[in-house]
Amino acid sequence: MTYIVTDNCIRCKYTDCVEVCPVDCFYEGENMLVIHPDECIDCGVCEPECPADAIKPDTEPGLDKWLKINTEYAEKWPNITIKRDPMPDADSYDGKPGKYEELFSTEPGEGD
Repeated sequence: MTYIVTDNCIRCKYTDCVEVCPVDCFYEGENMLVIHPDECIDCGVCEPECPADAIKPDTEPGLDKWLKINTEYAEKWPNITIKRDPMPDADSYDGKPGKYEELFSTEPGEGD
C-alpha cells in the first residue's frame, strides 16, 4: 500500500502534508501535488493533514487512475518539502466535482 493524492488537490494545493512527510515524497505540479508511490513508506501521517481530504490509501476502490497519475508526475515534477500558502482561490475549489477533466495541469510547480 501507498498513499496517493487525488483530484480534490487540484486548484487547492494545500501543502500541510509536505512538512510532516518523513521521507519527502511529495512532488509539486502547477496546481496540485502528487506522492511518489515508490518513495512513500505508508506511514499515513500526511492523510489527516490535508484540509481538502485529497490524500487516500491506494487500496481504496477506484483509485487506479490516481496511482498512475501520481507515479507519472512524481517522475516529472520537482520535489517539495516546505509548506507554502495554498492557491489563492483554494477554498472555492475544495470539493468541486470534475476538476481533473477541467483543471488539471501537467506543468511543473516550483519545488523547493
